Amino acid sequence: MDTLTRMRAFIDVVEAEGFSAAARKTGRSKALLSKYVRELEDDLGALLLNRTTRQFSMTEAGHTYYRTAADILKEIDNLADLVRENNADLKGRLRVSVPRTFIDAEVGQSLIDFAKGHPEVSLEIVAEDRFVDLIEENFDLAIRITKLEDSGLIARKLSDFRVYTVATADFVAKHGPFEHPQDLNRVPFIIDTNSRWHNNVRFTGPEGNTISVSVSGPIEVNSPQTTLRAARAGLGVAIIPDFIAAPSIQSGELVTLFDDYIAKDRGIYAVYPHRRYLPAKVRSFVDFLSTWFRRHPH
Repeated sequence: MDTLTRMRAFIDVVEAEGFSAAARKTGRSKALLSKYVRELEDDLGALLLNRTTRQFSMTEAGHTYYRTAADILKEIDNLADLVRENNADLKGRLRVSVPRTFIDAEVGQSLIDFAKGHPEVSLEIVAEDRFVDLIEENFDLAIRITKLEDSGLIARKLSDFRVYTVATADFVAKHGPFEHPQDLNRVPFIIDTNSRWHNNVRFTGPEGNTISVSVSGPIEVNSPQTTLRAARAGLGVAIIPDFIAAPSIQSGELVTLFDDYIAKDRGIYAVYPHRRYLPAKVRSFVDFLSTWFRRHPH
């Protein structure tokens, strides 16, 4: 029996959190899986799993082996994908982490268009506003709207991104003049709690310095779409992503403030783990999004 088979059996048992669950998931018998894991332990000369009638856990050696073995098998599977697949014949599951801000806006159509053009790919979209751990949580890639930080991930910029500080013209006439971002601490502000700063909004000064402004107002909500509606209703000033605010700015419903104080180092990125053999479905998905954003500038 080869080592890869034993390795897969061990990983199946760990990820299913038990031999019985792994047997149901893989269609192999509990006894066979137990045999494979025991043979693997014999080969390694180390106990990987603690087994009792009521409890299942990995040993320290098991944790170490699992992390590396999972990466090795992923690389083997990706290499097989690379050989078998091509852009005209993509198939399989693609698990993507996406911010709700992205998926609920017009730019979310990019994912729908990919799914429509690649019916053999099963696209699993998980929409949430935290930064997931791609490897630990088994994502193929993520869409992130951010300033790119150094990490162990590969990132490809899909589009520029900025936010606008906006309000209605009537609100500006009533509460202005607005000459500096610090003026915001004296007027109603609509707080989008998706921002990491919440009641302290940040601007970039002319010399690159950070300006922090304490704000408060009638609404706090974790939805830029609702923030937009509140701003259009004249309830206060808001900071809203460009791909959501642009139509209201172009129509004149909202006017912008402090354009010279908005950071310009943000972007929309596709990020994925650094792997030697990148699956064709991931490569094609990222290529598709890059082309889509060029054709649909927001």
